Amino acid sequence: MEHKFLGVLEQSIRKNWELPALTDYQGETLYYKNFAKNIAKLHAYFKAGGVKKGDKIALCGRNSSNWAIAFFGTLSYGAVVVSILHEFDKSSVEYIVDHSDAKVFFTDKAIYNKIDTEKISQLETVVSLDDFSLLQSRSDELKSFFTNSKEHFKNLFTKDFTANDIDWHKEEDDELAIINYTSGTTSSPKGVMIPYRSVWSNNKFANDNVPFVKSGDDVVCMLPMAHTYGLAFEIIKSLTMGCHVHFLGKVPSPRIIKEEFAKYKPKLILSVPLIIEKVVMGNVMPAIEKEPI
Repeated sequence: MEHKFLGVLEQSIRKNWELPALTDYQGETLYYKNFAKNIAKLHAYFKAGGVKKGDKIALCGRNSSNWAIAFFGTLSYGAVVVSILHEFDKSSVEYIVDHSDAKVFFTDKAIYNKIDTEKISQLETVVSLDDFSLLQSRSDELKSFFTNSKEHFKNLFTKDFTANDIDWHKEEDDELAIINYTSGTTSSPKGVMIPYRSVWSNNKFANDNVPFVKSGDDVVCMLPMAHTYGLAFEIIKSLTMGCHVHFLGKVPSPRIIKEEFAKYKPKLILSVPLIIEKVVMGNVMPAIEKEPI
């Protein structure tokens, strides 16, 4: 199990069952046990909607706990994640969902209201990342499931959900896990096919080379989760180590970054030049110009 990515994540969830896992900016906190239960609920949605192993599930939205649940819920069900940056324009999002043959699309309502799903012929279901409500579906069975979801879950979880109730897909090393699309600077977006062995090896490298990050540590996630750098080293590494991930959920302005860092004091900060430039120009330079060294 230690050489399987989903096995490593499952072990972390079991080990850190009572610890906080995910917190949205100015929102609620989900513990690892809540994280696991919400994934089990998502599996029930997939089953009701006729989703099969290997089907493509597209994700496009701002960083959030629900994005993480949809991502890991898809992988642990045995389906393939198609991750899409929420900054992509309308036509690019439509193209990627269609080109990837996605059967289900998780997205923010704001993005959903801008795109034309009629252009995506094979798309069967759209679910909101804001609250996991059903936005559209061709399946009458799935519509009924969402309408009566509370009763379905009451029957599904007749007792408290425990770590023994976790029932996840067992992946193969070369099995496709993620299709990550480039922005298509010079032409149409192109998908990079990422197998489980790559996800596992990147995570092992990160955990082996950043040993000072431990279970229970706070991590502030400000890079897009649909970007492989942020996904691999802010999200996947953190959750497999039992860390508590805090999502900014909006543009990482200097004010918000300063506020979150002061509040949670993260041990490790991952960033890109553009964000660092914003902090320097917004906070450091004004102080220097006000009081020259």
